[in-house]
Amino acid sequence: MQSSALLHLLQLASPSLPVGGYSYSQGLEAAMEAGLVTDAASARRWIVDALQQVVARCEAPILWRLMRAFAERDAAALAHWTSYFLAARDSAELRAETIQMGYSLAQLVAALQLDDDGLLALLQALPEIPFPSALAYAAVALQVPPDAALLGMLFSWAENQVLVCVKSVPLGQVAGQRLLLSLRPELALAAQQAQSIADTDLSSWAPGLSLLSMQHEVQYSRLYRS
Repeated sequence: MQSSALLHLLQLASPSLPVGGYSYSQGLEAAMEAGLVTDAASARRWIVDALQQVVARCEAPILWRLMRAFAERDAAALAHWTSYFLAARDSAELRAETIQMGYSLAQLVAALQLDDDGLLALLQALPEIPFPSALAYAAVALQVPPDAALLGMLFSWAENQVLVCVKSVPLGQVAGQRLLLSLRPELALAAQQAQSIADTDLSSWAPGLSLLSMQHEVQYSRLYRS
């Protein structure tokens, strides 16, 4: 990868990217409240299950398809996979999360005035912009290789989940880094799966996560917005 593309990838995957990702736990806080995540071992099980059952089978493959749609200037495919992803958000919080983060990233990349040869118009034509659509646009506009952008998204997701555990289980900083390091094989496998899974095999079916996310909407005390 060229140094410029690598630097762009690091910027997109950085937790300092002002899209608000740090304010969401994606159901993890509700799992802690229910006593399902209490230590490093249970935190790892939760993250791996969410990665394998949802992210690797839905979010990551859709990001892969969205990047291809932007690269090919395929407005129909872009609209299809954006709508598909939004329909796969099965709680109000999860849907609001991706819309808020997508909006923030879309505003950011518009302000940065990237030389994108008409790509921004494709993004802005969408009725709603979830986070994967905005991220796919940014990766293609910044000429980040798709496989690298995919890994960057997966790592950023995992890092945020680990940070939630560090702050809320709580885990120590060293334990958090050890947990993140241990996820490398699963993240690499998820990236491979996202590039090869057939459209008919996409799935976000995780009823336990859906129920916890809905319970989180009315949880009495919470730090995160999902």
